[in-house]
Amino acid sequence: MRDYQVAVIGAGPGGYVAAIKASQLGLKTVCIEKRKTLGGTCLNVGCIPSKCLLHSSELFFQSKYHFSHHGIDTPNVHFDFSKMQTRKNEVVKSFVQGIDFLFKKNKVEHIEGYAKLVDPYTIEVEGKKVTADNIILATGSEPIELDFLKFDEKKVVSSTGALELSSIPKKMAIVGAGIIGVELGSVFSRLGASVEFVEFLDRICPTFDKDISDAAYKVFTKQGMKFSLSHKVTSAKVDNEQVFLQVEGAKKTKELQADTVLVAIGRKPNSSHLGLEKVGIQRTEKGFIRVNDCFQTNYPHIFAIGDVIGGQMLAHKASEEGICVVEFIKGTTLKLSYVAIPSVAYTYPEIASVGFMEKVLQEKNIPYKSFSFPMKANSRAKCTGQEEGFVKVLGHKTDKTLLGVHIIAANASELIGEAAVAIQKKMTIDELANTPHAHPTLSEAIKEASLGAFDKPLHL
Repeated sequence: MRDYQVAVIGAGPGGYVAAIKASQLGLKTVCIEKRKTLGGTCLNVGCIPSKCLLHSSELFFQSKYHFSHHGIDTPNVHFDFSKMQTRKNEVVKSFVQGIDFLFKKNKVEHIEGYAKLVDPYTIEVEGKKVTADNIILATGSEPIELDFLKFDEKKVVSSTGALELSSIPKKMAIVGAGIIGVELGSVFSRLGASVEFVEFLDRICPTFDKDISDAAYKVFTKQGMKFSLSHKVTSAKVDNEQVFLQVEGAKKTKELQADTVLVAIGRKPNSSHLGLEKVGIQRTEKGFIRVNDCFQTNYPHIFAIGDVIGGQMLAHKASEEGICVVEFIKGTTLKLSYVAIPSVAYTYPEIASVGFMEKVLQEKNIPYKSFSFPMKANSRAKCTGQEEGFVKVLGHKTDKTLLGVHIIAANASELIGEAAVAIQKKMTIDELANTPHAHPTLSEAIKEASLGAFDKPLHL
């Protein structure tokens, strides 16, 4: 008899959720985590701390530049970055303690230390061996660094280092204009930094629909951020507390000088120190663990979830995969609909997307109709003065199935949930359009966009 029925390696959003669910379903469970704190990248150095700083910086920005539109004068408003950081750390600490409480409440055993597989059923943690009937690998990912621009987390920082900066740099260069880049760029731009991006592709936020990316580019540029698109950094040097980047475009090369450089070019799987080679677990060329539709590796009792298997690197995706694995172990097969998993950038305005992008529909030769409803025609947006952006819907031209919803607007992260449910349930655009929405709300823009796809919007 083995020590546990389920052993989870990694206590991020995939791992800790899987561990709690497994224990709730009656399985003796242990969760092994290398950090001293639970929650993984998301809670400790990712989603949660970044959202804290995004919200704090947005409050400052709004109070300085937009409160006067509402008759509120704040001529001497200022910020204390150290207090922002302190608040962020307190929020993180409270959530870490919360997961620890949930582990105790649900009788999940927790072992701290680095784990590696010794054989298909045995895990070694800091010299101690534990055995399990089922093993779930949920070790997440880490930032990718450039060979010529190594992280020192002071002048050249990853997202982790950026969240721990003690002061606002005068000039910040950001390599990569994806979600992580534009979120952190927004924080430091609002707080006074001159922010310039170097993006290899020809548009920012390339994981979103092109119309959304184009709109975001215009808004962020208006906010003061600068972008060098279709450019790449070819070399770099740190000299006298400054970082100098050689940036190359199709027609010219330039030097970019910055106090701090954030490298946000993507993430790579944490799979190289788990003993996978010894056991013979298969990985891709980029190090992602190979799994089937049930998240099984080439060993049926060893599963992998989250960032370490690739795909969208999203906390909520990892959590859903963890639940699917545990249910599978208990004999229930759940089908995870990846097309219904939303993606969000917590900038201002926020960006949120679920379903297919228009480009994908074109590539798949799927007939569709599209309509975009501007937020400036939404009554609630008018009331709050948050009129930037739009809601775009895509529906199948023949059967009217909702295929995609793409939003750039205030509170887009809260609006996208409705669309995710509709995509998950394979609703038609008519069903969405005919659903009563409270008035006045931002969500009415989804109804109006749905009306416009095959008929006419009421308020445009």
